[in-house]
Formats: sequence, C-alpha cells, structure tokens
Amino acid sequence: MNLSSQPGPIGIFDSGYGGLTILDGIRRMMPEPDYLYLGDNARAPYGTRSFEVVYQFTLQAVRRLFQEGCHLVILGCNTASAKALRTIQQNDLPAIDPERRVLGIIRPTVEALGDITHTGHIGLFGTPGTIRSRSYDMEVAKLYPDFRVTGQECPMWVPLVENREADGPGADYFVHKYVFSLLSRDSAIDTALLGCTHYPLLIRKIRKAVPTDVCVVTQGDIVARSLRDYLVRHPEMNARVSRGGTCRYLTTESAAKFSEMGSLFLSRHIEAESITL
Repeated sequence: MNLSSQPGPIGIFDSGYGGLTILDGIRRMMPEPDYLYLGDNARAPYGTRSFEVVYQFTLQAVRRLFQEGCHLVILGCNTASAKALRTIQQNDLPAIDPERRVLGIIRPTVEALGDITHTGHIGLFGTPGTIRSRSYDMEVAKLYPDFRVTGQECPMWVPLVENREADGPGADYFVHKYVFSLLSRDSAIDTALLGCTHYPLLIRKIRKAVPTDVCVVTQGDIVARSLRDYLVRHPEMNARVSRGGTCRYLTTESAAKFSEMGSLFLSRHIEAESITL
C-alpha cells in the first residue's frame, strides 16, 4: 500500500451514522484538525454480525482511510471497537504501517467511569453485539475490578433512531422497557452508559426514564478528551495531523441518503461522497 508521509486528516469510522456523535464531540473540542468520516452504511448494522465479518469490514475501512491520508483512525463504533480493534492493532498495523495508529472508544469510556460512579455499579445499554462481546465487562474488570457491570441489549433503539422515530411514542415504550429491565436487575446502578453511538439521540427520553440519581453517560465528550490527551502525549502523531478545520464525509451507501441522515445526527447540513470498499 502506497501511504503518504504528509500530514492528513483524523479518520473516524463507523458502520453507519452513530459515529457522527463521536465526531461531533471531537470537533467541538478540537475544531482545528481536518477530519474524514467513513460510514459503511451499505453493510450496516454491524451489531448482529460475527467477529470475523466485523473484523474484515473494519479492516477494509481502515485501509481506505489510510489511503486517504489518515495517520490516525478512531473506530467511532462500539461494535467495531469490541470485535476488530485488538486484531487490527496487533496483527495488521505492523504490516501496513507501524507508524499509523487505530484507536477505539471502549477503553477511554471505561477509564472515565471511575470519576463518575459512586457505587461502582454500572448499567450498560448497547447493541446485542456489544453486550454479548462482553468487551466493556472485560475492560472494566481490568481497570476497576470491584465494579459491577450489568448489560442491557437494546435491539430496537438503533432502528428507532434511523427511522426518525426517536421523538415518537414508540420510542417511549422501548426506552422504558429497556431501562426497567436493566434497573430491575441491579438497584444499586448509579451510572448508565450509552454504549452505542446512536443512543445520544434518545438521551432526553432515557434521562426522563431513569431515576434522578442515575447519571447517564454519553461517549462523544469522553472520547474527545481522550483523543486530545493522546495527541498531547504523542507529539509525533500530533505533527502528522493536518489542520485546516475541514471535514469530509464518505459513505458506502447513497450520498444523498447519508447527507440527509447525517444532517439529522449533526443538526446541520452536510454533503457526503459515495465510495466502494
């Protein structure tokens, strides 16, 4: 692979639209860099796919972002972070380019929990793929062995968001259903983590459904702070980031459809480009 050594944008990858909430948090905190977002919408969702398929799809996207000039790629997708990150870091990066980096969003999210929870009882809302991977459970056990994680699969939340029903009465039913199911299994939960990047679009309903003493945590600001700190700690990577304040959007689906849905996630108009992987 012919990879340029010139500074390039920070790449953000997701299987679909949800990673836009990660991108938004990062750009609010660090508006100066250039960014390149890639959504594999044609093959979304990833949540129900096998580890091997998610790994192969994610690796294809990472390679494409490298070809587009990115030296640093953030997997702004919990499923990809859970099922593909470690293999790409350990097996593929040394052969592709040992100077490039791929980071996930699970570890920085877990690191932040220690400053938020008082009881050490964490509730996790996620896709079936993220919950069944137990990636959050394992990461929490490494950093905070005394914490307890209770996971709740929320298979209807992503379809509600993507079908523009996040503000509708159907969303109320499914938000209450999953919140009740989670809290009924551990009444000591004081921190509820939204472990899917679509879920911030439901946050008003989720906050209304949980008790007032439960803190609802989203990932955008956490990942942004973690990335900012990473670039401070790694000046050699910081120097490889171009800074023009631009952002491009790539999708494997219809550019018009992505532009329409992306504008919903970001609350501003965007223009996307259609590509194949």
